[in-house]
Amino acid sequence: MGGKQVIASPDAPAAIGPYSQAIRHGSTLYLAGQIPIDPKTNQVNTGSIEEQTRLVLDNLKAVLAANGMTLDDVVLTHVFMKDLNDFAKMNAVYATYFKDKPPARATVQVARLPRDVAVEISAVAAR
Repeated sequence: MGGKQVIASPDAPAAIGPYSQAIRHGSTLYLAGQIPIDPKTNQVNTGSIEEQTRLVLDNLKAVLAANGMTLDDVVLTHVFMKDLNDFAKMNAVYATYFKDKPPARATVQVARLPRDVAVEISAVAAR
């Protein structure tokens, strides 16, 4: 199981630039940050923080599925937010995706995110 393998899903937004949706190395999957882009339309969702968080997590789920994994395999997430005043709303949605044994997490407010979205989440999953 050594080496590095690119993992991609047509059910998540395609990588725009020199990065992969995910990289598997051994039994660990490193998922690039997802932003709220609808993979069907390739359009950014500029709705509420709740809508954006749902779409981001659904995109992460699609990439995990391409490697035969689920959100239950996620051991770490990094949440990047435009405004930490929206933390409680983001966290309420996040909690519905990670109900049992949620992963370790770091959450930070950043000056700006790609395409001026409100939230981006990256993850690490392991078997």
